[in-house]
Amino acid sequence: MGDGRFPVIIPVQPWFGDHHLGGRVILAAVETMLLLASKTVELFPKMEIRVMEDVFFAKFCEIPFGTKELATLVELAQASERIEAKLLSRVQFKTMSRLKEHGAVSFFSVENIELAEPVQQPTWATPSAEHDMEIKAETLYRDLVPFGPSYQTLQGSLFLSKDMAWGIVKASDVDFVDPVQNILGSPFPLDGAMHAACVLGQQLVDFSPFPVGFKRRTVFRPTQPGSHYQIMVRLISDMAEETEELVFDLDIYREKDIYEQVTGLRMRNVGGV
Repeated sequence: MGDGRFPVIIPVQPWFGDHHLGGRVILAAVETMLLLASKTVELFPKMEIRVMEDVFFAKFCEIPFGTKELATLVELAQASERIEAKLLSRVQFKTMSRLKEHGAVSFFSVENIELAEPVQQPTWATPSAEHDMEIKAETLYRDLVPFGPSYQTLQGSLFLSKDMAWGIVKASDVDFVDPVQNILGSPFPLDGAMHAACVLGQQLVDFSPFPVGFKRRTVFRPTQPGSHYQIMVRLISDMAEETEELVFDLDIYREKDIYEQVTGLRMRNVGGV
């Protein structure tokens, strides 16, 4: 089967409701990436889904209250050794409908993508390391990132310096619901690392930065439900007038083993997007 648009029904999982913004339940970006990876590898088994490039989150995929299933479309476009996967939904008006794009990820064939671990492993900043601010997780999730329990993955305290944040995340005790998670792992640690980037960003701007995309994500080892991981976030670029975005790199690791790395994470004020 080649490229095209494919209907996909998303079962609304119990924990989805804990990811909300402005009173609306929003499909988490990490869930969007899992879905697109799953459909891509189903139809193109030779794609290396552990590496994602040119990731873009366009419009929120809202989950109406009480919804048990969400009807979506996955669009797969093949160009040479690259697959661009998009999550779409159909918006119905009185006389017409249109497609809304929610997220896009590019995957590459196994033969054409590098999955080498970084030569220099990240150096874990311990809680005793020099920091300017310490924010308790309960305060963070009450005041700065007001998500529900399933997405309250940061543990203990988040430590911040001028251009870095570090702490511990716990993958929620949610069993894998898709075989692709045996490759990509739990979505919760990466979501928690982006919470840390959001909080670091809030020290620089007067709004809550929200992820709108990144350059590259590499999954070296799958994170596991119930397990703890260290995260480190680094500010790469302060907000420029032309982009109105903050840019971060982040690592998820445990001791000397790196699990995930994201480069070029772009965050901005999404307002009512």
